Amino acid sequence: MRLMRATGSPPPDKGARGQAPRGSRSAQRQVGFTLLEIIIVLALGAALYLVVLSGPLGKASAADLKAAARTLASGLRQAQSTAMATRRDAVLTIDVESREFVTTLDPQPRKLPENLELKLYAAQSEVSSERRGSIRFYPDGSSTGGRITVASGERKYLVDVDWLTGRVSIGD
Repeated sequence: MRLMRATGSPPPDKGARGQAPRGSRSAQRQVGFTLLEIIIVLALGAALYLVVLSGPLGKASAADLKAAARTLASGLRQAQSTAMATRRDAVLTIDVESREFVTTLDPQPRKLPENLELKLYAAQSEVSSERRGSIRFYPDGSSTGGRITVASGERKYLVDVDWLTGRVSIGD
């Protein structure tokens, strides 16, 4: 629909190619997006991307969960190897609240991701408090046995230590 001027005069002349003459207001108007619109769309896209990748907030990814279980299993195997090589008891001590563990060979605390839940089932003689406990390995390779549960939401891994053989295994 075309609006006519009140005087009834026809619309201004257009150039030969159907364009408004130079200097008119409609010639200066350009089609496209403003920088602000582009920034808003990019910010919304980035936020959506982060939400999709992170999944439910506060939960670890399946890869993080498995990596933590493998890290603990590696520390336990290291403690067992240390006990057998040095012919002395070796211990892995874990703090379930701070999510840290140390071994006899490496007293530097190793930190696990914050969004994991840890539970330790160990021999009573190896529990030092509600939050700290140990799994001890003997020079013959055997151990006090135990289980460390690494969980996030519904997913979990069980890191088991057989008391007789000292075998470390990871299960679902």
